[in-house]
Amino acid sequence: MYDQAKQSELIRFARVDAGSTVIDVYPGNGDWTRLFADVVGPEGRVYSFVPAEVAHFKNDPVGLMRTLANEPGRENVDAVSADLVALTEVTRPADVLWLHLFYHDLHTALMQTRGATAADFNRAVYGRLKQGGRYIIVDHAAAAGSGTSDTQSLHRIDPAFVREEVEAAGFVLDAVSTLLANSNDPHSIKVFDPTVKGETDRFAYRFVKS
Repeated sequence: MYDQAKQSELIRFARVDAGSTVIDVYPGNGDWTRLFADVVGPEGRVYSFVPAEVAHFKNDPVGLMRTLANEPGRENVDAVSADLVALTEVTRPADVLWLHLFYHDLHTALMQTRGATAADFNRAVYGRLKQGGRYIIVDHAAAAGSGTSDTQSLHRIDPAFVREEVEAAGFVLDAVSTLLANSNDPHSIKVFDPTVKGETDRFAYRFVKS
């Protein structure tokens, strides 16, 4: 999805280093899990966390991550799955929790099927991170002031709303990156629309557990 320069910049933004423990939430095809595993090295640990809410998908997301964890040289990867808010039960205290193009889904019916809310999840993240740990959120931007009204229909969310919601869990906003910003995105169309697919206006927030 990103060229190597952007990948490297996002990893620096997240402050993932050798020896770090990282939780990659809803890892998709595992690209970020692999990148993080390479960065943290043998002294680090990467949890590829598949929420139970999506474990039934036809592409078998849990199986995909277990296969990834069994790849040569991936001894530092653990493929785990549990309800969203039960991530503390299958992971250890972490330095970084990574949420890439997924936060908006916390406000959809699918992710709330087991009773989880975004507020619940944010509190769980706060509890799982070490003191000074980083909560990284990258997502598709919705129009300012739209709140969560476009999460289901357009797969977008208002960045200001995300900040407000995450800070309510006790986090402090530490940095904002405009690396993935796109002023030509009208914010009014689905992120899968061919005119913006892969080039949506995206915000990147780094929150810290203070």
